[in-house]
Amino acid sequence: MFHIILVCPEIPANTGNIIRLTANTGCTLHLVKPFSFELDDKRLKRAGLDYHEWAELKTHDSLAEAIGTTGAAKDRCFALSSKGQRNLGQISFQDGDCFIFGRETAGLKPAEWDLIGREQSIRLPMVNTSRSLNLANSVAITVYEAWRQIGFVGGI
Repeated sequence: MFHIILVCPEIPANTGNIIRLTANTGCTLHLVKPFSFELDDKRLKRAGLDYHEWAELKTHDSLAEAIGTTGAAKDRCFALSSKGQRNLGQISFQDGDCFIFGRETAGLKPAEWDLIGREQSIRLPMVNTSRSLNLANSVAITVYEAWRQIGFVGGI
């Protein structure tokens, strides 16, 4: 299945919702430190309900470490950004792909973009007056489009 990497997540409820999503889709969630909350934060647990035990969650000290543990080739790692070079619908996803999401308030830093490559950036369609989507919504849209493309393998 897919790998989701959250770089320095800031809002516990977003991460909780994404934990629930990963439990229900079979994705692995990678959290890159530092994050601005503890993993036992009540807001994170409330948003994730009782799905924490069903989610595969890994923490990492760096983005490079997180990417390395996914086993995904560099060209199968995609960074989501409102300034992405390609539209989500232009990508043919494969099982094992890696989706990287930056900080809620600031996105990815230049050094992180250097590691990923701007050519690997994709965006979700929005009207031109919009700034960005909620992180948890962006992850859900991306995962379900990718999963749809591979025939909802493993789903019911």
